[in-house]
Amino acid sequence: MNKVVLIGRLTKDPELKYTPGSGTAVTTITLAVDRRFSKDNQREADFIPVVIWGKSAESTAQYMSKGKLMGVSGRIQTRSYEAKDGGRRYVTEVVAEEIKFLEWGNKNQSGEGGYSDNSSQEYGSSYEDMTPIDDGDIPF
Repeated sequence: MNKVVLIGRLTKDPELKYTPGSGTAVTTITLAVDRRFSKDNQREADFIPVVIWGKSAESTAQYMSKGKLMGVSGRIQTRSYEAKDGGRRYVTEVVAEEIKFLEWGNKNQSGEGGYSDNSSQEYGSSYEDMTPIDDGDIPF
């Protein structure tokens, strides 16, 4: 089984590109994912490269930016390629199968909300109709 679930913040703005020929959208991001606190209570993070394909790639590039919180589930993939200097390079990355925008908005505006790449509705959020929940009412 090869399954990974991450929640982290983008370390830089997403990079959207299109494949030659088919023109499929592909976005690369790096997520800073917090680790549990170390023995001396220092925060640490891992910086994990993620590849997103298709409509999700376009949505990520449009609505996410550096510092925004994002959830990703997918699979770990390893690959290698020949670098310009003739050496072989090895890459380990997460290929996203599902994404969630935990903080989002157009890059020119700030906003919060949630987006699932399975949604076909307009990307906006309104909190006026929501009723706050008192955590004391939750049975777990």
